[in-house]
Amino acid sequence: MRSTRWLAFLACGALAFGAGACGDDEESGGGGGGGGGDLSGDISIDGSSTVGPFAQAAAEEFQGQNPGVRVTVGTSGTGGGFEKFCAGETDISNASRPIKKDEEDPAEDESKICVDNGVKFREVQVASDGIAITTNKALPIDCMTTEQLEELWATDQVKNYKDIDPKFPDQEVSLYGPGTDSGTFDFFTDEINGEEGVTRKDYQPSEDDNVLVQGVTGDEAALGYFGFSFFEQNAENLNLVGLDAGDGCVKPSLEAIQSGEYKPLSRPIFMYPSEKALARPEVKAFMDYIVENYEQISEASQIVPMSAEDAAKSKEVLAG
Repeated sequence: MRSTRWLAFLACGALAFGAGACGDDEESGGGGGGGGGDLSGDISIDGSSTVGPFAQAAAEEFQGQNPGVRVTVGTSGTGGGFEKFCAGETDISNASRPIKKDEEDPAEDESKICVDNGVKFREVQVASDGIAITTNKALPIDCMTTEQLEELWATDQVKNYKDIDPKFPDQEVSLYGPGTDSGTFDFFTDEINGEEGVTRKDYQPSEDDNVLVQGVTGDEAALGYFGFSFFEQNAENLNLVGLDAGDGCVKPSLEAIQSGEYKPLSRPIFMYPSEKALARPEVKAFMDYIVENYEQISEASQIVPMSAEDAAKSKEVLAG
């Protein structure tokens, strides 16, 4: 149902030449912040591939109501997006983790690099997400403990899935996961492996979750991790692995992610507009549109919506 909604949403955005092309706001359930069709300009966005579908869905609908605005969305990964953003090359940075603040290593302190370059910003939560652990349909692993997941990913000592649990398939491991520029990589390694950046090296990396999905789907021995929304879009081709953090096995779902029951791999996801960009009416209207219509955009892009409480905080952040 959500996939059908996503296709209809994109079609509507592609065909819309004004606010009424696919029904007005009252009919479609859209909120304020659309700008009334009198805005113009370019908005450049880059960063997390997990946040990418959400940003793209928002862009399609917003452009349908404001044909004079052109929004481009890139997916170079959270770290790659912040590099461009802090260099003043983009207006908004998508991130699947908070911007880094590292006083001990200035080279890793993204927040300071931005400020030193004159790029002031606001952190706006736009949705929630869980990191899905998946396998190929031919690899029947139903649940793993966080300790088993760490054993698999922290070092390259595990060569066969049976090395972790004798109940697991007798199959040589073949792993797929985010590259080092990915916020998903940073979050996963910190939460599962105990330290950000610590991981085995003999896996197939990519900052693009779609590439990881294709890898796991095409490799009968594959296990990988990526944003939950990408599992939802490809659920018929993937096996979802539950996670046991000590209170029993839990598989990610909208409800389990939003409530935090799916732990420790549930997280907020963000869009970072620069203060300079927010001074432009088209950028401010776009961000206002997102926080007013977060549920609709989340449904369209198969992203877990943030809570009403988190949405209220995001509105306060944008209001300044």
